[in-house]
Amino acid sequence: MSYASIMVAVDLGEHARDRVHLAGHLADDFHARLIGVAAETPAYEAAPVGPTLGSAYFLPLVQEAVLNDLRMAQKAFTDAAGERSRVEWRSNLDFPLAFLTRQSAAADLLIVGRDNEVSPLMSVDPGDALMQVGLPLLVVPPKVDHLDAKRVAVAWKDTREARRAVRDALPFLKRASQVVVISVDDGNGADDTRDVIGLLQAHDVYATAVHKDAYGATTADALIEAASEQAADLIVAGGYGHGRLREWAFGGVTRDLLAGCPVCCLMSH
Repeated sequence: MSYASIMVAVDLGEHARDRVHLAGHLADDFHARLIGVAAETPAYEAAPVGPTLGSAYFLPLVQEAVLNDLRMAQKAFTDAAGERSRVEWRSNLDFPLAFLTRQSAAADLLIVGRDNEVSPLMSVDPGDALMQVGLPLLVVPPKVDHLDAKRVAVAWKDTREARRAVRDALPFLKRASQVVVISVDDGNGADDTRDVIGLLQAHDVYATAVHKDAYGATTADALIEAASEQAADLIVAGGYGHGRLREWAFGGVTRDLLAGCPVCCLMSH
């Protein structure tokens, strides 16, 4: 099992080039095709209403501004992708998430950034993408342009989402030199890791278990601390196991990881 096609969301944010660099290196590692994707919807709501002076010229100007943004995004992607031969670019005047979701049928892995405030009309919220695209999602924090994934931490909670994340992450896990399965006791006990470790061993992945007590910290903070103690640069986790609305209202591991995890996260829903 491997990733034959890797897709990366591109925008005009300052960290987009780093994200493409990271995606390109992963494409090399997995001998995969690299696809860059960008979309932006024109701000038609700002157009004058009725036959006002200049209104006939406004809509083409709005579209041209968006097309210029997409050209800039393509250049950033092309420059960062370098001379790789198996590279493809896809863009359109469209809502970014809707366009990305339609293109995701061409990929095994989707890479997105965590910061989406610099170019909000073009960037994709990782939480929205996680719920919509149906692919494993690699969320890259700012200022990270490389992922070795030699030491990988698996956040274990015996849920559908976590089980799927483990299977979706197997291409990374099979390449790693160390895999640690972390179960956090948040006051309700830590989940048993024996079955998932047995599954990984059946896939020729040697893994060890770490049980972490949250000690009053959030589960996400305890998880990040345990991963840091293992020097992991990739965390594998299920996403929104308790429902996104509940996490948005009351907090949760997925929301906290998306908001502030200092290393890359591979998530599945």
